Amino acid sequence: MNALLAGLAVLIIGDSHMVTRDYLITTLHDDLLAQGATVDTYGMCGANAADWVYPTTVSCGKAERHGKVGPEINRAASAPTYQIDALIEKSHPNLIVIEMGDTMAGYGQHDFPQGWIYQQVHALTGRIAAKNIPCVWVGPPWGSEGTVFHKTFARVKEMSEFLSNAVAPCRFVDSTQFSKEGEWPTIDGQHLTLSGYKAWGADIAASLDQLAPQLARQP
Repeated sequence: MNALLAGLAVLIIGDSHMVTRDYLITTLHDDLLAQGATVDTYGMCGANAADWVYPTTVSCGKAERHGKVGPEINRAASAPTYQIDALIEKSHPNLIVIEMGDTMAGYGQHDFPQGWIYQQVHALTGRIAAKNIPCVWVGPPWGSEGTVFHKTFARVKEMSEFLSNAVAPCRFVDSTQFSKEGEWPTIDGQHLTLSGYKAWGADIAASLDQLAPQLARQP
């Protein structure tokens, strides 16, 4: 158990990497529980950052998990989005972890949608900053090239580099540093196999452990 994370209330939000059992909603969530944190995790499939701020619906499901109980997964075709203000009010977190990048990177598009991504990111980080809660943003992993999601290593690198400068005041965790290009196998180019989610979750947890001394604990 890590003394710096023990007793910390952590709110995790993310995209489709959080919306299936054995994805990060299991691996990362369990890793932080093991370090003594209190953890609430929410995921929305296909959601962009601003979808956590402005009410809308998601077309491929959402999920949530609290403490040691298993995840509750909702596969409704038009599920209403979670709202960050309401989640903060409910969980009273000391730390917010945001896992997001794949849904906004513009895979398959010739041009990188830099201005739009910036607006999305700041819609969310602005709400969190207004609450004066420390936050950490986790970027996308490499995945695989040549699949239905049109993911490329070059665009993943471009997205990660952009997020590293765009997510302030959140700290940034660069997931491309955890593995080599294509090292973690996927089931569809974007979503990892169980071994990949175990490795990714462990690496994110280790990064949070390293960042813990720099994250001011809120009352």
